[in-house]
Amino acid sequence: MTVSKRDDAVLTLATLGWSEFFAGQCGPDDAGLLPVRVATVHRARMSAIAPQGPIRLELPVHSNTGDYTVGDWVLVEPGRYLLRRLLDRRTVLARRTEGSRMPQYAGANIDTLFIVTSCNADFNVARLERYLALANESGAEPVILLTKADLAADPETYRAQAAALQRELPVVTVNPLGDDVETVLAPWCGAGRTVALVGSSGVGKSTLVNALAGHEREDEQQTGDIRAHDAKGRHTTTSRSLHAIAGGGWVIDTPGMRTLHVSDAASGLDTLFAEISELTHLCRFRDCTHEHEPGCAVQEAVKQGRIDPDRLARWRKLDAENTAKTPDPKGARGRRR
Repeated sequence: MTVSKRDDAVLTLATLGWSEFFAGQCGPDDAGLLPVRVATVHRARMSAIAPQGPIRLELPVHSNTGDYTVGDWVLVEPGRYLLRRLLDRRTVLARRTEGSRMPQYAGANIDTLFIVTSCNADFNVARLERYLALANESGAEPVILLTKADLAADPETYRAQAAALQRELPVVTVNPLGDDVETVLAPWCGAGRTVALVGSSGVGKSTLVNALAGHEREDEQQTGDIRAHDAKGRHTTTSRSLHAIAGGGWVIDTPGMRTLHVSDAASGLDTLFAEISELTHLCRFRDCTHEHEPGCAVQEAVKQGRIDPDRLARWRKLDAENTAKTPDPKGARGRRR
């Protein structure tokens, strides 16, 4: 994992993404401590970026690096950079792996989450909905980036399908190898703002990071080819890292996710499937599954053609998965943890 900082960049707390949200958490007990932003997290070590540049953090005894993620703001002692406190996150991108009760953090304090997919066999509506639920729940603004549009017979079809997934969802066509990547994505990459990229392997995430960060050849994130018959590729990014963007913002690259379970995402699903969630209070039964109950307002909307039945089926699947995979907050004896 590498930390990138443009040599000509003048770093301040503001350009690193510091805001009143974080400043308001610092009290008299924190006097003398320095706020820095986590740039890399390894099993037994962490690094950060401070106004003076990249630094190596000293971890307290028995600390767990799994409690931190790239993009976090922490307070450290000056000089030795001993980590003293993690500040509350404004947004956090997290997912739960199979069989785990604890979430796996993918990035924090992200303003915009770019969901990258290609105009080929990689394009999958159901998988995009999973990413959107994850983004909505995180608090970051989701934006879908379509790559390989120049190789598609009808790229507008892909754009229309993506835009229909969620209200007011930005969908942008971008060529990761083009010279205009920074210009196309500039509305979301201003000074002090943080973006992250997620998506399947081989869709161009690492190439986009290289373009945004302006890596020199020796610093580039590795990229890999994809198989032509199914548009699948190797996972060339294996860890998360924070990189400076030419426009003054920051970008977090994330590994490709082979599995993406939906859990702890009730509000994210409500936002994604707003046309369904907005009708639930009109159903006769409070616990309506919108499948066979009488007086179901959602089923009535399906009959009237206002809700796509396939979309309802996908909502039902994700809602059931979210319920099954979200851990019960109560302990074995019914006590809340």
